[in-house]
Amino acid sequence: MENLGNLEDFKLDVLKEVGNIGSGNAATALSRLLNKPVDMGVPKVQMLPFEEIADKVGGNEQLVVAIFFRVEGEAPGNLFFILQPQAAKSLLSRLANIPSDDEDSFNEMEHSALSEIGNILAGSYLSSLADFTRLSMYPTVPALALDMAGAILSYGLLQFGQMGDAALLIDTSFLEGQNQIEGQFFLIPDPESFGKIFRSLGVPMNDD
Repeated sequence: MENLGNLEDFKLDVLKEVGNIGSGNAATALSRLLNKPVDMGVPKVQMLPFEEIADKVGGNEQLVVAIFFRVEGEAPGNLFFILQPQAAKSLLSRLANIPSDDEDSFNEMEHSALSEIGNILAGSYLSSLADFTRLSMYPTVPALALDMAGAILSYGLLQFGQMGDAALLIDTSFLEGQNQIEGQFFLIPDPESFGKIFRSLGVPMNDD
C-alpha cells in the first residue's frame, strides 16, 4: 500500500488542476443538459484519511443524499457525491426547475435528475483525471441513497471490500446569482491506485 500521508504540494497541485478542468467540463455539460447557463465555483481540493470523510459531511449520523459510483478501469476505486438534503432540493429547484412537494423524501423524478447530475459530474472529473494520466477510468451506473453518512460509507465497504486509506475531496459548488449550492465529491482509490495515478504522471511516490 502506498504511503499517502505526506503528498508534496506539487502532487496536490496536479489534483487541483484535475478538479478545475473537471469542474469546467461539468458546467458545460450541465448547461447543455438543462438548456441554461450553469456556473460552478473553483473547487477546493484536498487529501484526507478515509475515516475523516463522514466528519466532512456532518458526522456519521448526518442524513445525506449520496450518489455512489464504482470506478472501473486501470485505477479502480469508489466515488461518492454527497449533498445535504436541503442542498439537493435547492439543486433540483434552482438548476433543474423541479419543485419539491416533500422536503423529507425524493420522488422518482428527483432521483433520476440527481443521478443524471451526479453522472455528469463524475464523468467530467474522471475524464479530466484520465486525460492527465492516460489511464482508463470510468464510472458505473450510479446508485442513489438517502441515509446516514456512516451507513452509506459502510455500504461501499461492504459491497467492494477494502477501500484505500485516503480520499481525494473535491468541494463542488453550483452558483446562481447570490445563491451557492454545495456538495462534496470523494474519490477513494483502491489500494495501489494512487500510486498508479501519480507514477503515470512521472511523479514518484514516497516509497519509490
